Amino acid sequence: MDKNKDRNKNFTLPPINRYSSRKEWEDACWHKILKSTNLLKLLVTSYERRHLVRRAAVMDGIHSGKRYRQIAEELWLSPQTISSIKRALKENSYRSYRERSKKERKKKVYSSSPVPKQTKPRGRAVRTKYGTIYLPY
Repeated sequence: MDKNKDRNKNFTLPPINRYSSRKEWEDACWHKILKSTNLLKLLVTSYERRHLVRRAAVMDGIHSGKRYRQIAEELWLSPQTISSIKRALKENSYRSYRERSKKERKKKVYSSSPVPKQTKPRGRAVRTKYGTIYLPY
């Protein structure tokens, strides 16, 4: 057990000031973490491991020519998840549905007229001390 503590103490990440961008630094750190299996086991939760294994299994199923439905039944995943993993294979990076929706969400289109159209009130108009109200016929 003392050996594990010593291994983890000796692990250091490269200083950020050696890199021109945070992205380069993150990539260098990721490669160093991947080389240290003990550190990776400490950092990744069982939930994250389960998801990583499922993603790898989906990629394997896609490469072996299985259909979406067959992969979904085996791994209990939705077709949308399988589709996003297939897209990740094409793009060489995985982005979750939430991450994709931030950038790829369709913008709402509003009418081009500056003044919104007034709808014609229904019913008969009755004037009160509070203003005009419309009652059904």
